[in-house]
Amino acid sequence: MLVWEQRKLGHTIKYIGTGKSKCNDKSTGKYKILGSTGVIGYSNHYDYDGDFILTARVGANAGKLYRHSGKVKITDNTVFIQGPQLNFIYYLLSNFDLKKLSFGSGQPLIKASELKKLFLNFPITSIERKNIGIIFNKLECILSLQQRKLKDYSLIKKKLSNIFFNDTIVNQNNFLFKHRVKASQLFISFSKKGFVHLPVLSASQDKGMIFREDESKNILYAHNNLTNYKLVEPDDFVVHLRSFQGGFAYSDKTGIASPAYTIFKFKDDVDYNPVYWKEKFKSYNFIQLLKKVTYGVRDGRSISFSDFLSLYLTFPDIEIQNKIGSALSKLDTQISDQKKIIKKLENVKQFLLQNMFI
Repeated sequence: MLVWEQRKLGHTIKYIGTGKSKCNDKSTGKYKILGSTGVIGYSNHYDYDGDFILTARVGANAGKLYRHSGKVKITDNTVFIQGPQLNFIYYLLSNFDLKKLSFGSGQPLIKASELKKLFLNFPITSIERKNIGIIFNKLECILSLQQRKLKDYSLIKKKLSNIFFNDTIVNQNNFLFKHRVKASQLFISFSKKGFVHLPVLSASQDKGMIFREDESKNILYAHNNLTNYKLVEPDDFVVHLRSFQGGFAYSDKTGIASPAYTIFKFKDDVDYNPVYWKEKFKSYNFIQLLKKVTYGVRDGRSISFSDFLSLYLTFPDIEIQNKIGSALSKLDTQISDQKKIIKKLENVKQFLLQNMFI
């Protein structure tokens, strides 16, 4: 069983102080200059060497910690800590709200002198402190690995999407762009109303059409106006208010959506793979193409559906659509799984921070 006792931070570690370099941003030099949130420049000389925990001395970032190792200069707007078992100290302080030490009615201020006098609970033995630091360090390494995997999967999907979807290419000899027709030959809009018994759907940037009740933000709407809401069915596409940023939303649900949305689907005689077109309508190249039919500025932008129908779209045979849709769907599953793993690891880390440091 761990036995803890209260100690002054200044009596436990080697050094707590403030940097002495002025904040002169230099783009060249062998040694890094550390500021309130990280590296801000380079110098040919260094003032300190070792492992550091750092935070801004003044301003909005006062109390936010970061780590660094090596020979560095540290600015006079940065408080830093050096000493043994910094892994343990870093996570101990991460669980303590350093903004409690802020002074002044203006910008938050963290003083090295106040950090030294800070009383915190420590395990009595150095071995226990070291082991706790090792546990958190290993957890952080696993979390970083999973985050890199997520970044890699997302990058692979982005690069593949840029290859698969490009409506500016005119080359019938390329199987990816074998067909090139106007959107009006593929799609038709429709507006069916009066389905007030169905759930209300909203368009999201990354998840397509979702149930409004599942949104984290509480959006109020008049229930007596639902008669004007439009029917949305599986494999429909939706032009929404943020389509100029995220493309068209795909629906795998049945529900009703705002009258401000344009609902459209494939014409009956078109052979298509819905996952292929879902990904196409979210791709960077397609969103760039939409700029031709986007009007207004900032959040007031709107997309003319009739003008969209005049755009030329390229696509492959249905067999290739199926293969592309399957590949991108598998990548989406990998990305979703990685996000779940990261969320679980973050929950474990947060639980340990809240329960291990007493």
